[in-house]
Amino acid sequence: MDLMNAYPIPKARALSGTFAAFSAALLMTACAGPASTLSASASNATTTAANEAQLQAAVAGPQRGDKARQRDLYRHPQATLQFFELTPSQTVLEIAPGGGWYTEILAPYLRDHGQLYEAEYDDPQAVPSAEAQANRAAFARKFAAAPAVYGNVVVGTLKAGQFTGIPVDARFDRVLTFRNIHNWIKDGQIDANLRAFYAALKPGGILGVEEHRATPGTSLQQTIDSGYVTEDYVVEHARAAGFQLIGRSEVNSNPRDTKDYPHGVWSLPPTYEGGDVDRAKYAAIGESDRMTLRFLKPAQ
Repeated sequence: MDLMNAYPIPKARALSGTFAAFSAALLMTACAGPASTLSASASNATTTAANEAQLQAAVAGPQRGDKARQRDLYRHPQATLQFFELTPSQTVLEIAPGGGWYTEILAPYLRDHGQLYEAEYDDPQAVPSAEAQANRAAFARKFAAAPAVYGNVVVGTLKAGQFTGIPVDARFDRVLTFRNIHNWIKDGQIDANLRAFYAALKPGGILGVEEHRATPGTSLQQTIDSGYVTEDYVVEHARAAGFQLIGRSEVNSNPRDTKDYPHGVWSLPPTYEGGDVDRAKYAAIGESDRMTLRFLKPAQ
């Protein structure tokens, strides 16, 4: 047999060409992978920097008065909201905004590309206190005075674990609450409210909590009397509602706070419930020691 005719050279050349093409494709893929990853990383870094710049602009914006800015020293709004992984395109629900200290930052930050909802809290067992009524009136005046800032904000209520005027169909990226949990414990509403937050969040959404932090072992009655809540209590009840704890931050901690005052947390600024008694002492301590926690509604 003529071996040369039985196995023609062109077939061998074709195989060689296919192998070369395959090798070239592998090389291109290998080269493209790291470059693509670097490009995505650079894009993410650019987006993060832009979000941070927008948040910084909202914190520094003219809609905030000097009295609000003076509390930044203790409340650390930019670092706190970054810890909650806030972005300007999210749909956010703030619970019990009070006079709107955080609303002044959230509203302009979310105005163009996101959506802000506010749920004012109604104690189901009592007429709103004078302080609560004053806060609500101040909140309404704030909105009326600056429609360019607050015109897109939707305001509803939370009462007995139920929202009014707020959609609850798992549409929120973030639910945020600042220094409110002690009130819900006193009112017997902590578990109902946490379940409502869970239902309102999208799967994968985050609940951000800031709260006055008690010394471990503080009793429930001491919590009600003082306004300080243990981290273990918050975590336990959030987990019972279905949440997973995914982060703790010490951004709002205050080691000077000894948590043993005649009027509880309200002895400290900005309340100064004791009036002029030991006012300089409390001013030197500053605002309360606070936990800052991030909870996840697991994706389903």
